[in-house]
Amino acid sequence: MQFGLWWIALGVASSIGLGSGLHTFVLYLGPHIALFTIKAMQCGRVDIKTAPYDTIQLKKGPSWLDKDCSEFGPPLFAPLHGLRVPLSHILPQVQMEAVLWGIGTALGELPPYFISRAAQLSGSKSDAMEELGGSSNKENGVIANHLTQIKYWLLSHSQYLNFFTILMLASVPNPLFDLAGIMCGQFGISFWKFFLATVIGKAIIKTHIQTVFIISVCNNQLLNWMENELIWVFSFVPGLAPILLDVIAKLNSVRDKYLGASPPVTSNVKVKKWGFSFASIWNGVVWLMLINFFAKIVTETAKRHLKKQQEKELESLDRSSASSTSS
Repeated sequence: MQFGLWWIALGVASSIGLGSGLHTFVLYLGPHIALFTIKAMQCGRVDIKTAPYDTIQLKKGPSWLDKDCSEFGPPLFAPLHGLRVPLSHILPQVQMEAVLWGIGTALGELPPYFISRAAQLSGSKSDAMEELGGSSNKENGVIANHLTQIKYWLLSHSQYLNFFTILMLASVPNPLFDLAGIMCGQFGISFWKFFLATVIGKAIIKTHIQTVFIISVCNNQLLNWMENELIWVFSFVPGLAPILLDVIAKLNSVRDKYLGASPPVTSNVKVKKWGFSFASIWNGVVWLMLINFFAKIVTETAKRHLKKQQEKELESLDRSSASSTSS
């Protein structure tokens, strides 16, 4: 339960807040996948977890991170051209936490949809739609102007919003997906159509694209493909191919030496460890980011509440002035 709630909460924190969420993929999920892939490459096996929930969490790290490869047994995969563990064996080991994180990101996209849906049912526009409508005359810089143009393009093509359009927008890293949720709520897209397309796009397609990319980089498959392409390109340059092959051979030897499992060193000398570790510093930074994140949510909620109160006061003043002039 802690494992599931942890990764779902990280996903929610990543996508909630209309663009002001935490980048928990960069902070937690991405490093976890990279560290597991590197450890599996060093040890030549993927059964290094004590349980499926043996992952990075807030107050503890995985048990396999600091263990020596000899504790897991001999390698099960022999190195072949620098590749030891194939991607198809590493992916299932980190797939569950990636999917849970993706489900959390889909849940984090629901508040903009519900707010816009409630505004549409009440016959008014949401605050995001009003801000978008009034942002055409503001000078916000080149990047902001381009983003505004993209938003207006999405609004002008809102009649094409359907299951497959939402699925396509959710399947790629898209900073404007909050606007898609607002538009779906404003234009009456059903909840299940929006939610199912978002879950499939974010929890299945997008997370697997990101996970496969990180695994491919960390287990050298992508690097080897680039290496072969560079060799093929430079082979057309006279005199450069032999030099390039020699340099690549030296780099491969250095890489194999790094990925080779070092033998355990037994020693009776006890090393005094610092109590103020890097993990405590990292957790402190994360807590500061969480506090800032929740402070933004509270501030925006207070601003909206104050805006509604001021609008009600202005309406009452207009009514009183109208009644006094009529009398």
